[in-house]
Amino acid sequence: MKKGFIQFSRIFVGLLFIISGLIKLNDPVGFSYKLAEYFSEPVFNMPFLVPFSLALALFLVIIEVVLGVMLLIGYQSKFTIWSLLLLIVMFTFLTFYSAYFNVVKDCGCFGDALKLTPWQSFTKDVVLLFFIIILFFNIRLINPLFRNKLQISTTLTSIGLCLFMAYWVFYHLPIIDFRPFKVGNSIQKGMAIPEGAAKSVVEMIFIYKVNGVDKEFTEKDLMAIPEGATFVDRKDKVITEGYVPPIHDFTMELDGSDYKEELLENPKLLVFVTYDLSKSDKNGLAKLEKLNQQAKIKGYTVIAMTASLPDEIAKAKKDFGFTFDFYFCDATTLKTIERANPSLVILEKGTIKQKVHHNDLDLLKL
Repeated sequence: MKKGFIQFSRIFVGLLFIISGLIKLNDPVGFSYKLAEYFSEPVFNMPFLVPFSLALALFLVIIEVVLGVMLLIGYQSKFTIWSLLLLIVMFTFLTFYSAYFNVVKDCGCFGDALKLTPWQSFTKDVVLLFFIIILFFNIRLINPLFRNKLQISTTLTSIGLCLFMAYWVFYHLPIIDFRPFKVGNSIQKGMAIPEGAAKSVVEMIFIYKVNGVDKEFTEKDLMAIPEGATFVDRKDKVITEGYVPPIHDFTMELDGSDYKEELLENPKLLVFVTYDLSKSDKNGLAKLEKLNQQAKIKGYTVIAMTASLPDEIAKAKKDFGFTFDFYFCDATTLKTIERANPSLVILEKGTIKQKVHHNDLDLLKL
């Protein structure tokens, strides 16, 4: 009975780590954005780690997969289980911190494939911690499945396959797209709010400086604000989260006006997505104007979408000879649309027909 439970724990933990790691390895850039969120000032205030987010993301997801494989085949059991224990303790701390202080809404444990609330993520990690502790106190029962040479070759093969997959999805696109902007999805439908959907309950908080100290007042407390108090700011506090559509904060703004309704009705729209022109791949940018001219000949309307400032846009137009317009959209939304910077998206009346990395322009079908 005991041995059966130990083997169940071994299989359960191993498979879960492999699945979780592979899902994130499918989109390491997306996971790096999540790590950068943890390193940001509102959370752990470790901005010096932000530039290393992608490297850390790749390291962590590959370690997850490889440790899962090593546990299943019983290779280096002591090292494997100690490593899993350290990882799960770290993950449990992060998810508890996120849930308790409500700072990171989604831990990214399963990427965009499965969204978990902070408390659900914490519960998942506590369950994993329980099973790993069981394995920790029963390491002697974790026997290898194969001879030593085969165990080594299996482990090295898993590392090699992970590295190849990381290379492929980084220089091309995720193998499976779990995001709301995947090919075949309609942006209009993704933004729609169903009739009768729950609405958010928001309370306005007013901040006044009273005797040199900032104090918060709700709407019902406004009459209690003392004379001489100076208004500082106003913020909205979400009491109850309502329905949030899969696609939100999506705009196509030009000169202060939002043209998304008009542009999303276009039957032939080619969009160059570059969330930050200063960080865009220069070789990728250099290909866009030629493609713009080719697409226009075939009847396409061509635009770019960015969150860059006007001076950065002007510089890019001058440096690369761009003749298309840049429309503003939130950087987070643009990162969600596609991981490449720049990337190319073809829309047909708001439905995504193709998405291509700038390294794969030959795959684009106009």
